[in-house]
Amino acid sequence: MKKWEILTRDPWLEPYRNAIDGRMNRFEHAKKRLLQPNQTLSDFANGKRFFGFNQEGDHWLFREWAPNAEKVALIGDFNQWNDNTHVLERLSGGQWVLSVAGELPELSKVKLRIWANGQVFDRIPSYIEYAVQAKDVPNFDGVIWQSHYKWQNQAPDRPVDPLIYETHIGISSEAGKINSYREFARDVLPLIVADGYNTIQIMAIMEHPLYASFGYQVSNFFAPSSRFGTPDDLKALIDSAHGLGLTVLLDVVHSHAVSNIGEGLNQFDGSDDQYFHAGNLGNHPTWGTKLFNYGKTEVIHFLLSNLKYWLDEFHFDGFRFDGVTSMLYHHHGLGVAFDNYQKYFDSATDLDAVTYLQLATALIHEVNPEAIIISEDMSAMPGMALPISEGGIGFDYRLSMGVPDYWIKLLKNVRDEDWNLHQLWHELTTRRPGEKNIGYVESHDQALVGDKTIMFRLADAEMYTHMSIDSQSLIIDRAIALHKLIRLITFSLAGEGYLNFMGNEFGHPEWLDFPREGNHDSYHYARRQWHLATQKDLKYQFLLAFDQAMIKLDQNHHFLAESTIERYIQETEKLLAYQKGHLLFVFNFHPTASGQLSLIILKQPKFILDSDDGKFGGFGPRNHFDYSSADKTVNFYLEPRTVMVVEV
Repeated sequence: MKKWEILTRDPWLEPYRNAIDGRMNRFEHAKKRLLQPNQTLSDFANGKRFFGFNQEGDHWLFREWAPNAEKVALIGDFNQWNDNTHVLERLSGGQWVLSVAGELPELSKVKLRIWANGQVFDRIPSYIEYAVQAKDVPNFDGVIWQSHYKWQNQAPDRPVDPLIYETHIGISSEAGKINSYREFARDVLPLIVADGYNTIQIMAIMEHPLYASFGYQVSNFFAPSSRFGTPDDLKALIDSAHGLGLTVLLDVVHSHAVSNIGEGLNQFDGSDDQYFHAGNLGNHPTWGTKLFNYGKTEVIHFLLSNLKYWLDEFHFDGFRFDGVTSMLYHHHGLGVAFDNYQKYFDSATDLDAVTYLQLATALIHEVNPEAIIISEDMSAMPGMALPISEGGIGFDYRLSMGVPDYWIKLLKNVRDEDWNLHQLWHELTTRRPGEKNIGYVESHDQALVGDKTIMFRLADAEMYTHMSIDSQSLIIDRAIALHKLIRLITFSLAGEGYLNFMGNEFGHPEWLDFPREGNHDSYHYARRQWHLATQKDLKYQFLLAFDQAMIKLDQNHHFLAESTIERYIQETEKLLAYQKGHLLFVFNFHPTASGQLSLIILKQPKFILDSDDGKFGGFGPRNHFDYSSADKTVNFYLEPRTVMVVEV
């Protein structure tokens, strides 16, 4: 029997060899079950070319899957919402079909009228490409969409180290409004490029009824959100990003779906188990959303076709998969501490979900071998970011989800002078053998109302009164100093890539809160105050300058994927030094005492970066080093709460 490489990489998995074998056997059996002879996953995942509206010659062909339906009619403004004129024909396998000769004008609003279980109800076609909110009611209508966009730019080469700028189109405006795809491309993309990031990850694209859900309660899986513009507007944004050299990732939500009836897939054909598990198994206990049945052929076909659609139609360069932990386990990771390997392979694991994720990553890499796939999994499932050929699940990266949690606990519960550097080192460098991570200090999760960004946690109310460069505040001085140290050590240690949520690079003040009844439908906190980082009389400029310098470090040296060498840890003096590639990082975390340490270095170091520089909000430059060519000794001198980087 084959010994999978994952067992060699991580010998602690040896007792679970049979479970790994089972994982791989299920994957192979699934492919045999789903695929015809000589068919690829890409061939299989062509649902959008079969279902929904497809123009064939001089007529439209519309297909839908609704096995529980007794009768289906297409209604819309093209036929005055008459359910007698365009009745679909029932085929085998629960499929319905309708041929329409030249009667579907572009932008026609449409729905399906379905008869089932003695009831009549309307639904939006499951493969609809565009859905808009109906006037005066919260519900959506499907829209007949024909793209006229002509692509101008090729996607850039896959970045060596993904430096990801996490974005949300709607809240990206300075004004109190929902921003558009076109405005984002015009105003925000240049800022991202100027900051040095090479990848953008766009949230809340798949259509969702509730704006405040951050896009995580999807109703229409093939439709870009109409809040921000048309599908062609989104294409123009991605095209512009490619022209600027940016890789573009979609924050894809296949972990659950909105529970709304009438807008999404819930009870689409009158049954509760068409796409989802039946009964309580199909309901997420805390999110209030619906849970897919990943073992059902039609569900796999729908979701895989969805992934291929976003790659082919919109030229996305990959995905960040949301809520993977919820998919992997029947308990959804709720209240479970993953403190031993048994918890990854016991009866709580949803084996169908594991197989679906393998099928998904295999499909994506088949369609685009250069695609980037990132998993949001807080359970640290072994093999998540290893190739399927090694016994893994096939993602390229996993998010270092424990890192932001660690920083929050540290800042909330431990005095600066009591930080344990050995523990810090362990938290930032420990990860699954052979698996690549995306490190980050904070994402959108930490910006939401009820939580705090790192800068707001450090400075709190002082941000309202002492961010002027003419204002003196020990609290702000500490906040700026630690903000820089926390970001640089996480950037350099916590992964082979890095992620930042938009605005946090300059310490965006306050929290993020969508318009709702509780805040009188205000957009005040659902926007980004870009001007703060450019005002010369405010200190936000220093944090932005440091973030740009930090990103430029990797642009110039590509050290994130290099091995990490520990050089020096001194707990009492709070000094830490380590090497990544040709760069040496030397930190002094002590809140009040200057520090000195000596290291043997074979050649004269070159000074690269000093967080104490005045252009970064420091009080120097005061940090320096002396080099002795005789004994190859370097003596480093650092001020409190500062870091220097040298090339060696």
